[in-house]
Amino acid sequence: MTLAGLFPDSDYRFQLRFERSEPADFFAPKPGLEAVLAERQRALCDEPEIYAALLPPGEAILDEIAALAGRWNGFVPPNPATSWEKCLALGGFWDADYLLLKAEGDGKIRLYGGCLCFPSSWRLSDKLGQPIEFIHGPVPGLNANIGAAIHKFLANLKPGVASLRHNWGLSRSPELNHHPDRALPHLDASVSLSEVWLRVEHQALVALPGSNGILFGIRVVNHPLAEVKADPVAAVGLCRALETMSEEMARYKNLATARGRIIQLLRA
Repeated sequence: MTLAGLFPDSDYRFQLRFERSEPADFFAPKPGLEAVLAERQRALCDEPEIYAALLPPGEAILDEIAALAGRWNGFVPPNPATSWEKCLALGGFWDADYLLLKAEGDGKIRLYGGCLCFPSSWRLSDKLGQPIEFIHGPVPGLNANIGAAIHKFLANLKPGVASLRHNWGLSRSPELNHHPDRALPHLDASVSLSEVWLRVEHQALVALPGSNGILFGIRVVNHPLAEVKADPVAAVGLCRALETMSEEMARYKNLATARGRIIQLLRA
């Protein structure tokens, strides 16, 4: 996905745009692996209860994912290992975060665990065991606009393929770990070009036929705003998105006081 491809030629709105790929390709090691893995392993060693979680219904999903990771990327879990130890080991093996989802008899798709070392301002513990409608609840208008379409899409995923999408935000910190308890600096009207990063979540959804679960992978990549500015199509697309975003969405994305300044920086 190019930077320009992140921004459709339209006003800002919720969209369900997916590409198809091989799951093994998404979870394959990416450049900078050593530094990313070191940060992940440190977080999971020092504060595992903050960056990982596993409920009993997620154990069968985790077992299937671990077996797939072995075939895709050569993952070998500790032996012997509890489900919790396997969860942490996989979180320190992949450079992408992973979450475990499953549709239950009540029709709800719930979050049952995973490793989230690089969250985008949310806590795994706050969402654990909850349906996706609850997880998406803080996003203004999302459930009302595309909640039903998201649920239908997830329920109809086919095994053997990764459905990819890309989600973006803007940040005043280039760090990967944006856990809300870290109190990283916020964007405001005083920012300079060198202080703003485009934070992109590359996401993959993979159906799991054995456990009837869903693997949700998230890989975060930060791009300096100067890189976006240097791409004329991306710069125009980001400006349009910022200009047409609702005030409520701008507040949710922590852009309410900064978007005018960021548009100015892109156009200068």
